[in-house]
Amino acid sequence: MRVPRLLWALGCERGIHSLRGKLTLANVVLLALGIVAATVVSVMGMRYYLLDQIDTELTKTRDSLGGSQLTLREIDSLSVLGFVRDRLAPQTLEEQPRPDSIFAAVDSGGEPVGILGFQPTDVQRDLADAVDDPRTLIEDPEPHDVTVQGADYRVTGTRLADGTQILLATSSEGLHTGVAKAVKFDLAIGTLLLALLACLTMFSVRRRMRPLEDMVETSSAIAEGDLTRRVPSSREATLEVEQLRLALNSMLHQVESAYRTRERSAAQLRRFVADASHELRTPLSAIRGYLQLYDKGMLSDPDERKRAWERVLAETDRMGRLVDELLTLARLDQQPELRFRNVDISRLVRDAAEDLRVQQPDRPITVDADGSLLVHADESGLRQVLGNLMGNVRTHTPADAPVRLGVERADGVVRLCVADKGPGLGPQDAARVFDRFFRAGGGAGSGLGLAIVQGVVRAHGGEVSVRTAPGEGLAVTVTLPGRAAVRS
Repeated sequence: MRVPRLLWALGCERGIHSLRGKLTLANVVLLALGIVAATVVSVMGMRYYLLDQIDTELTKTRDSLGGSQLTLREIDSLSVLGFVRDRLAPQTLEEQPRPDSIFAAVDSGGEPVGILGFQPTDVQRDLADAVDDPRTLIEDPEPHDVTVQGADYRVTGTRLADGTQILLATSSEGLHTGVAKAVKFDLAIGTLLLALLACLTMFSVRRRMRPLEDMVETSSAIAEGDLTRRVPSSREATLEVEQLRLALNSMLHQVESAYRTRERSAAQLRRFVADASHELRTPLSAIRGYLQLYDKGMLSDPDERKRAWERVLAETDRMGRLVDELLTLARLDQQPELRFRNVDISRLVRDAAEDLRVQQPDRPITVDADGSLLVHADESGLRQVLGNLMGNVRTHTPADAPVRLGVERADGVVRLCVADKGPGLGPQDAARVFDRFFRAGGGAGSGLGLAIVQGVVRAHGGEVSVRTAPGEGLAVTVTLPGRAAVRS
């Protein structure tokens, strides 16, 4: 599964928690606020305009009636037809339509009075009841809102020449109905606009965020180990995204370089520490063995003491060279050149066997290295090979397990064989025996002994092989080129 698709699915699942969702939500919220504000302003303006028309008509009627200096008796004739119509119409509120305008006369106590002998209608009584104080209404130049029989009216008042108080009311139901329809229409249009904006925003943000998804895909690939990946350029990238891409690629290049350098340094440090501990163990063990023999008085013969002292000096010198070489490797990060010369490999084999006898006196050791066999090689490297092989025998076999050391020249090559009668290895372990840091069964040692043997042998142009089976021990054969090899 590609990373962008996975991120798209995650973004859909997270909803508004994703950047795409947040941008879309922000645009929708802003548009919603704008629509609400525009709707409120337009509705308030429309309401104010319609209400002003109603109030203007009421005010004109009030001013005309109040300025005419008419009495209630004089205006009775103007209302006869209206009162007759109200009396002849059905009296049930359910069937009687609400009048758009109401004209009522009240006395000084606020009670409705009849006109032309007709008693006040229910609507006129309700209007008089809705108005608490007609005098306050007459003195206020602005009409008031009242509710008559469940309907909204705008009402004002005036006083006739004979002191009669007149209440004039006009229905505002049409105003409220128009405002409600306008609000519904605005909400419907606003909802459609919000849905359209959400779709357009999602599409636009997805297209604009494609370079960011490429960056996430590249980062994921790098996190999985592909440090060579870089963020590709995009035809739709904005200036800021392109600057981010260039900065990210520059940072990734620096990270890759730093990571490679760190890996090389860490690997070199591990090899240095392991090689140092492994290589210094063998000469230190030999020196300790000779010193213990001397301390216990077991070197009574002067020749034996001299030989032991020479071996201690030789091992000390070798250890010093090893330390110098390891320090040089740590400083220069390269292997020192091998110092090739004619070396008596038979003598090296006998020395290794003698060292092993000193370290493990109870181990049966067989040596087949009589005489002298010269080979063109680096003596320190060959001692390192033998020391590692002996260390492998000491570490991984019982102290009483027999071991055989032999060297021979055949078919133009020199073969050095170290075979023990230890537990041996299985096929899988045998296939990895030369791997660095491999230890069969998690045993002792650093796991570098045979790897170092293989490295030194290959540096000499030779090869190394093993022959083993469970319960049959381990035989390591080192094959060196027979160039300048002389048997005597």
